[in-house]
Amino acid sequence: MRKKTFLLLVLLIVSLVSFGCSKSNVSRSENTSTTSDTSQQDSDKSSEKANQDKLQQDKSKKEDEILEQKNKNQQYIICIDPGHQTKGDMSEEPVGPGSSETKFKVSWGTQGVSTNIPEYELNLQASKILKKYLEGMGFKVIMTRETNDVNITNSERAIFANENNADLVIRIHADGSEDSSVSGASLHIPASNGQYTAKIYEESNKCAKIMFSDMKEAGFKVNNIYERSDLTGFNWSEVPAVLVEMGFMSNPEEDEKMAEKSYQEKMMKAVAEATQTYFDGK
Repeated sequence: MRKKTFLLLVLLIVSLVSFGCSKSNVSRSENTSTTSDTSQQDSDKSSEKANQDKLQQDKSKKEDEILEQKNKNQQYIICIDPGHQTKGDMSEEPVGPGSSETKFKVSWGTQGVSTNIPEYELNLQASKILKKYLEGMGFKVIMTRETNDVNITNSERAIFANENNADLVIRIHADGSEDSSVSGASLHIPASNGQYTAKIYEESNKCAKIMFSDMKEAGFKVNNIYERSDLTGFNWSEVPAVLVEMGFMSNPEEDEKMAEKSYQEKMMKAVAEATQTYFDGK
């Protein structure tokens, strides 16, 4: 009996010792797991903070670059000339300084075949959008007109840019044709061999080529870059100039597109970005 009691006591002691070891191992395992989880959490927090710091640094760098670009752009003056006006002036003026040849001071322009919007109105709408984009980039912007009810001749528009020391003139127009199927934008620049325009051809052409590329990249149909020696607004200009024909108001589909603000914004944004690229090369 004593022997049985002794054996039971021994078994009880062994069981208690085994249970204690097992519990200790479990506790040790739990402690190890907790420590591992804590370390992982600390690592994740550290990684997240590093990412946030990098994002903040990248943002600050980008903001500094934009500010630097705007400060640089402030040295440039861009003249926007919204073509035409409410009433044309059919009296005449010299096509160039000292020329005996004359042309209408400012014509009426065309009108939307579907929208009935007059060209002078469309031109001003788009020009104001372009002004907003360019000013947002830091450029100083002047406009030959900011209302439709004015009487400013083509030579006076060019002289206005000359006298205000503009670095570039962007003339905004829309086109018209007897063929309603004709569509697409185009760019016009002073002629390379023009009596009055040879001196501003090179820079005008350089800017127009960039606009041509950027407008096409933005998804617009752009027909060509045309040299013009017959435009009074070019012949009187001492400033590089590009005339943007946004599209044909005689084409029903294009007329309706050009009347949309979103369409105007998309095109004028492409023109503004091209202008930035042009001045980046200065």
